[in-house]
Amino acid sequence: MLQIQTVHNKTIYTILFLVVVLNFCMHFSHFSDELIGTHVWRQAQTQSTIINFYEEDMNIFNPRANIKSANDGIQRMEFPLMQWLTAGLYHITGNQLAVTRYFMFLIGVIAMFGIYHLLLALFNKPILSLIGAWAFTFSPAFYYYTINPLPDNLALCCGIWGLALFFKYVHNQKTIVLIASGLLMSLSALCKLPFILYYIVPVIYFIQIIRKQGNTFITLKTATLQLSWSLLPLVWYAIVIPQWSDNPVLTGLFDSRVSVLKLLDYLQHNVFITTPDLLLNYGSVLFFIAGFYFLVKRKSYRDFRFIPILWLGIMVIAYYLFEIIPIGKIHDYYLFPFYPLLFILVAYGAYHILYGSNKKLHIVSYVLLIVLPLTCFLRADTRWNKNNPGFNRDLLTFKTELRNAVPKNAVVVAGNDISKVIFLYYIDKKGYPFLNNLLTTNDLQGFVSAGAEYLYSDSPDIIEQQQLSPFIDSLIVTCGSVKVYKLKNPI
Repeated sequence: MLQIQTVHNKTIYTILFLVVVLNFCMHFSHFSDELIGTHVWRQAQTQSTIINFYEEDMNIFNPRANIKSANDGIQRMEFPLMQWLTAGLYHITGNQLAVTRYFMFLIGVIAMFGIYHLLLALFNKPILSLIGAWAFTFSPAFYYYTINPLPDNLALCCGIWGLALFFKYVHNQKTIVLIASGLLMSLSALCKLPFILYYIVPVIYFIQIIRKQGNTFITLKTATLQLSWSLLPLVWYAIVIPQWSDNPVLTGLFDSRVSVLKLLDYLQHNVFITTPDLLLNYGSVLFFIAGFYFLVKRKSYRDFRFIPILWLGIMVIAYYLFEIIPIGKIHDYYLFPFYPLLFILVAYGAYHILYGSNKKLHIVSYVLLIVLPLTCFLRADTRWNKNNPGFNRDLLTFKTELRNAVPKNAVVVAGNDISKVIFLYYIDKKGYPFLNNLLTTNDLQGFVSAGAEYLYSDSPDIIEQQQLSPFIDSLIVTCGSVKVYKLKNPI
């Protein structure tokens, strides 16, 4: 192993730059891809909000969906900072999905540097920090989402840097660093509410200081510089959460429709499949387990920094248990708050294996570290599958024809679309989605009365089955399984 004292910042940052280049090359063929793959519905929802900021209104407090509604399509969920920033780039470049992907990649790179600095602030060991940044970069889930439009990307990035700067403050006691940490944690929680749990780290730290030093007033005054930033996300979500109707994240574990056996099935899947396969990368599992081992062997739990991190782990696990039903087996990006904890253990375990006396483990560890990009690529790259994009492939194949079939500003009815967002995104229209062939004459009458002029449908024979023919003026175009009709009001 390279000795710590011989590694200079220039060398470290050269290596990190090469990691970025490798990561970029591995993603290169997908920067020009349309939205496809796992959780494409969430990506389409986010990208639609970006486009609507750009085309309609840059008021950050009014994020709009493509679904027409009584409130002009405004849909306030997470604070749309990432979407708004991307729309701002569009005012320079124009509406280009590739710009979104490059911006997401940049956020991912900044998050990787954040992991490096978080580990450096915790352990002051550049090699350990470099290992953690390398392993984190090639987490399959992180690798996949790092060029896809998700607000979780910016939330994770800000959260990691919020923690990194806080532990840097612990060492240098600089007020400006503490304030910056609080601001970044606030932005992280604004972008995605679960990241507000990261504030438990400074809370526990300042409680420890009060117990140790007893200077309550000065400590509370200092803590306020950081913790007061938490008011921003608390106020935002206090305002918008009452607008979330039928949102499963609010009921969480208390959804009585799910059995205990189902909950246990979700739990074992996420512990034994999602975590090693998608969050860690199978190549990092040995290091993750070793992290626990060396934590006990070296009595690292006695370090004063261990207690805040332990509490963070407890809080994040509690969050997972509460949201276990909406997370299920598929929403792996809901698990982003676990990332810093996972790769603290991975980096810690790998470092002590490589600096240990077992030569065979040295060789195994080098091999595992080297193959991380390959195992990541093999696991995640297949998620961008144009033959199985996660929706009706004809929407992708005939995207241009479907978008040009009617005027851009036309209001439409579109389906089948269980996501309620993918169809409208691909035809680039505002309107009313339907699913499961559930488009009744009453529904269509209401949509037409509200201004709908066209019907996009991939539902076979829906016109005859639902007795909708009185609303059909003419067939405009057929694109594979998708037909576009001009509507009329029969009344």
